[in-house]
Amino acid sequence: MRLLSTDALQGSIDVPADKSITHRSVMFGAIAKGQTKIKNFLRAQDCLNTLQALKELGVPIYDDGNTITVTGVGFSGLTSARQAINVGNSGTTMRLLLGILAGATFETKLIGDASLNKRPMQRVISPLKQMGATIMGENQQEFPPLIVKGNSHLTPIKYTMPVASAQVKSAILFAALQAEGQTKIIEKELSRNHTEEMIAQFGGKIHIDGKIISLYGPQILEGQDITIPGDISSAAFFLVAGAIVPNSEVILRNVGMNPTRIGIIDVMKQMGAHLQITDKDQVNQSATCIIKSSSLKATIIKGALIPRLIDELPIIALLATQAQGTTIIKDAQELKVKETNRIDVTAWQLQKMGANIKATEDGLVIHGKTPLHGAKVSSHGDHRIGMMLQIAALISEDSVELEKPEAIAISYPNFFQDVKQLVKRRR
Repeated sequence: MRLLSTDALQGSIDVPADKSITHRSVMFGAIAKGQTKIKNFLRAQDCLNTLQALKELGVPIYDDGNTITVTGVGFSGLTSARQAINVGNSGTTMRLLLGILAGATFETKLIGDASLNKRPMQRVISPLKQMGATIMGENQQEFPPLIVKGNSHLTPIKYTMPVASAQVKSAILFAALQAEGQTKIIEKELSRNHTEEMIAQFGGKIHIDGKIISLYGPQILEGQDITIPGDISSAAFFLVAGAIVPNSEVILRNVGMNPTRIGIIDVMKQMGAHLQITDKDQVNQSATCIIKSSSLKATIIKGALIPRLIDELPIIALLATQAQGTTIIKDAQELKVKETNRIDVTAWQLQKMGANIKATEDGLVIHGKTPLHGAKVSSHGDHRIGMMLQIAALISEDSVELEKPEAIAISYPNFFQDVKQLVKRRR
């Protein structure tokens, strides 16, 4: 697929719904009592896989095209699927379902696509096994397909997180809601807190003291009405595009502003981006972002900041190619176990386009400012790599061809249409 290039971006778009919150909204609706109505549900493939998985576990779900209505069955009302549940490319679906199914009275097989089957699951399996669940991969491996045999008498645990991971934390919390007694999680660094917020939103009790999370189980949750804010991870591509494409001004509406997710806002401001935040909605934690062409300077990204922008690091690497100086990204080992090894793939693909970028054991070193040129590149089946490469193509001196563009539909089905809408002068 030939990607768009331009001399200017102008206009506004509504950011697609937050993928992380979309997954969790339907999961919490399923395990609560009563009805949950979800508006602005992200109808991307990963989220539709979560929806289908819960249907296969006996949860009544109705979609009228505008609102998703989930009739909750509670943990005890889940039923055995007739066949293996295919979660496609969605690591979130698989890892969080492991926590939900940890207390089930039946056995479930979870399978994924070729990419997901290469992603390690031991970091989730280990704490859930400590709580009493039985989880195993084929040939005793930590990789999917996985078989989870639940235990209706889960044991609470005190667990110190070896890595900062919202997915691992969320899986433990889903299991903790079913366990008898207090589960305590000590985070390595603060990671996105959508699960903790949603437990409270659904009437649950959870205590957070800095990096320590405490939850007493078992708990019964109540269905809620939810409107999902826009996904800052999707907005990030247009924030960077507006900053690096000359003669640009892009307005992004309904951008989620959860403090555990807005690391990219902090980084862009550090780098000198011409970024304005307006129309703040405290209730829905959203706002409008206005980004203009910017003169950027290098920065260092590390430590506690990494979990707040882990999914945005490929597009931040592109941003750094257009900044004066050397940008260093470190402490980002988690990037190696995403849909691809995003450290290596980001460096490899941007190198093809002329970027001065090098992969390290735990991050990237990017020397800027560097002009980018045409090349034949690939998403490698990773939606965030694919979107990053389209934004890179906008400033390329000549044409860029993208292999496997279809991966982008995993999180942003209308991405290319939104890019085209903003492009004012095609080259």
